[in-house]
Amino acid sequence: MKFYRRFEAGQVVVWAGDRMDFVASVVAGMAGLTQQLEDGRTQMVGLLLPSDFLGRPGRESAAYTVTATSDLLLCCFRRKPFERLLIDNPRIASRLLEMTLDELDAVRDWLLLLGRKSAREKIASLLVILARREAALIKRRPEGRIAVELPLTREAMADYLGLTLETVSRQMSALKREGVIELEGKRRVIVPSFQDLVLESGDDSDGGPLS
Repeated sequence: MKFYRRFEAGQVVVWAGDRMDFVASVVAGMAGLTQQLEDGRTQMVGLLLPSDFLGRPGRESAAYTVTATSDLLLCCFRRKPFERLLIDNPRIASRLLEMTLDELDAVRDWLLLLGRKSAREKIASLLVILARREAALIKRRPEGRIAVELPLTREAMADYLGLTLETVSRQMSALKREGVIELEGKRRVIVPSFQDLVLESGDDSDGGPLS
């Protein structure tokens, strides 16, 4: 029932509307979820990070186009046997529900990010999300100095955050100039003080909006 699949950065995992015979958990890397409008415009509507789940039991087709934004490793499960497993093992079904609710919380945070935050706060918020996930993967609190691998190009960041490429580049440079972040190469971001980055995002230490 279980097998692994690798995708290179830029490779499409599944197109929106295509039949999906599997569900999967992200082991390593990142994927973007995009939706296309009738006039051909596309919008990135979400990100899949390590431990996130792809696909839905009971749903035969993909709701979004899924594209690897970095080299991606998926742990896949054939959909029909997995659906039977959920019936036979309530503990797995409970864990899947928990992951779905986590995804719902992430969508709500994303709506706040797009609708109410400034360009600077949007970029800082994305870095906070990635830093928290990096810390969670190694089972530590997100605090102090943290290194983040940025699996999105600046063009993809602009698409995801609803900004222009020029705005992303300008704000990243400003955060670097002011010592909020350090850049190593094109994709590695060093956060000297996680708390300072959180303040730049417009949130408090618990992730809620500042009053």
